[in-house]
Amino acid sequence: MKKIISLFTIALFTLSCSQAQQTKFKQEALENVMVDTNNESIAFKDILKKYEGKTIVIDVWASWCSDCIKGMPKLKALQAKFPDATYLFISMDKNYESWIKGIAKYDVQGEHYLTSDGMKGVFGKSVKLNWIPRYMIVDKTGKIALFKAIEADDEKITETLNALK
Repeated sequence: MKKIISLFTIALFTLSCSQAQQTKFKQEALENVMVDTNNESIAFKDILKKYEGKTIVIDVWASWCSDCIKGMPKLKALQAKFPDATYLFISMDKNYESWIKGIAKYDVQGEHYLTSDGMKGVFGKSVKLNWIPRYMIVDKTGKIALFKAIEADDEKITETLNALK
């Protein structure tokens, strides 16, 4: 009986840990320096500070990413459904010129920043980035309300945004 209870406890603990989501950005992510569309450097913590008090939908994408481009109509539908949220696009493009061309080509509406070191860099590692597009939601207090979604029409995104209204 003790073995069964022990196994049940371990299984429950493992399941609860795998379901847990990160609710704060790691310090290395906050310190990570990105560039804005004017090619000026800004730390991620300062980007978040600019939008303090607002619900933020973060879309991690790249202009070379076919899944990101295919998902743009879903993202535009999300923007239409939740127009009061701030849409923050963090690009994993390899260079500034490609990124700027991609924003214009795909008519990406929102706030834009480019990481300095790509998907496997400091920011990518700190948010456990293993696929793009990647969506995250930050609430008005700066807490991560949704850590990971890979489709703009994911039910978790709609539920989270509705709960934060």
